[in-house]
Amino acid sequence: MKAFAVDEVQNSQENPCFRAVELDLPHVGEHDVLIEVKAISVNPLDVKRRMLAPVLEPQLRARVLGWDASGLVTRIGEKVSLFKVGDEVYCAGEINRSGSYAQYLAVDERIVGFKPRTLSFERSAALALTSITAWEGLFERLRIKPNFESVKAPVAHPHYAQNRQKSILIIGGAGGVGSMAIQLAHHVAGLHVVATASRGQSVQWCKDLGAHEVVDHTRDLVEQVRALGLKFVDHVFILNDSDQHFDAACELLAPQGLICSIVPNHRPLNMDALRAKSAGLVWEAMFVRSKERTEDMLEQHHLLNEVSRLVDLGVLKDTSTQVYSPIDAEHLRQAHLDLQTHRTIGKIVLAGFE
Repeated sequence: MKAFAVDEVQNSQENPCFRAVELDLPHVGEHDVLIEVKAISVNPLDVKRRMLAPVLEPQLRARVLGWDASGLVTRIGEKVSLFKVGDEVYCAGEINRSGSYAQYLAVDERIVGFKPRTLSFERSAALALTSITAWEGLFERLRIKPNFESVKAPVAHPHYAQNRQKSILIIGGAGGVGSMAIQLAHHVAGLHVVATASRGQSVQWCKDLGAHEVVDHTRDLVEQVRALGLKFVDHVFILNDSDQHFDAACELLAPQGLICSIVPNHRPLNMDALRAKSAGLVWEAMFVRSKERTEDMLEQHHLLNEVSRLVDLGVLKDTSTQVYSPIDAEHLRQAHLDLQTHRTIGKIVLAGFE
């Protein structure tokens, strides 16, 4: 199969570089589906992993990155029960396996979902990683209860309780995860959403997705949120620069509230600010289930199927903003350069192999 690997000689921070390689088809384990990749999307994680030194086993000839993908199931493992050959699917892959910058991708069926029927492969490819991260961050880590009463069809999990009108501050609203988190927080959880963005285009993007207010994360967040009439917010979701925003998040967080972050800190965080409020900090890392083979891996399959249902109902919309075609070394290079500007909105997609 054709794949695009990191060019370990030419690659640098300033110069993303990939090369075309021919590889054997991935091994299909007993719980795996083999997906013929139709489209992929790139994530900041791809950029970070590109810059790591190669750590693959010596017998592997190429480091193939990428996790988001959509495509067709072409082969199934002997214990697969959720899919059949020909199914249209999407997934966020597995961090410890060869990635989606390739014509075929093998993935455990328990972290794969049926793609939205109303979206193309290109649009679907933008959804998986960011949807999983946003959903788990909001509904599992922050323990927010989805309020499906506003959704247009019978609910998959009717035991969820209705929220009173609570609020959330989403720091980094215009990125991939933020774009999904705004929609889920507003349209599925019924929260009052305050998002952050710093440019006119990104501010409008957040509002179009459902943010009630948008504040500028390059300025004093506490002052801006308080000016909205909010002394505290019930939840904080940090998607960008924990070091810069943690103190403001603690000051704005309601007593007994929770902060969730998906980005690491590089200096000690002030835990005393949380202790004084009987508040907490939780982390979201969406690859934990597949990497650690947790007993609840199947939850990601259900999660992705629920996202597809909500997309098909028109409750959620895809967040792709740029599509490059075909999938090749030059378009991968351009996508990585785009992400490295830290000014992208939504998701970048690549579609089709020549």
